[in-house]
Amino acid sequence: MWCVDFIYDRDERDRQLKCLSVIDEFTRECLALEVDRCITGADVVDVLTELMTIRGVPVHIRSDNGPEFVAKALRRMAEITGIENLYIAPGSPWENGYAESFHSRLRDELLNAEEFADVREAKALAAAWKNEYNHRRPHSSLGYVPPAVYAANLERGDEAPLPSQTHPSTPHETDSFMIEAMAGTINRLS
Repeated sequence: MWCVDFIYDRDERDRQLKCLSVIDEFTRECLALEVDRCITGADVVDVLTELMTIRGVPVHIRSDNGPEFVAKALRRMAEITGIENLYIAPGSPWENGYAESFHSRLRDELLNAEEFADVREAKALAAAWKNEYNHRRPHSSLGYVPPAVYAANLERGDEAPLPSQTHPSTPHETDSFMIEAMAGTINRLS
């Protein structure tokens, strides 16, 4: 099960930034975090198609009823691949809780922490944040291992660790990313 959603921000010249996230609900991995000025239904299909060549075809994709997610191109892709689109009820973001939780972290840790000069900088910082999120940040729901480690363990057939079998790493283990991000902001303000 993958969940897809958009979150919006603005650059320092008040131009729109649109972020598409694709989250694997089981592993909590951020499979895609695309940033651009405009992302269409065809762009969503391109991102999902690329992910499917790497990760395989999910059984379900959960999303809201936004125009990009109900577009003819996405419905056709679902028809061809056999994916079932699960649309949440209008005005019910809690039905897409994994995406909402992910976006809350993204908003707090990146979008509210940075003032992006342009879309190129937003893409670069989003890619760095996604890497940190997937490979370094421990998740309590995964037994305090990062999502990419959890997914790799599952692919190898290893038994997923239970929360009682692992211990969280020190809380500031992943601060290097935040320090670099703050340094970038400070340098731009100087």
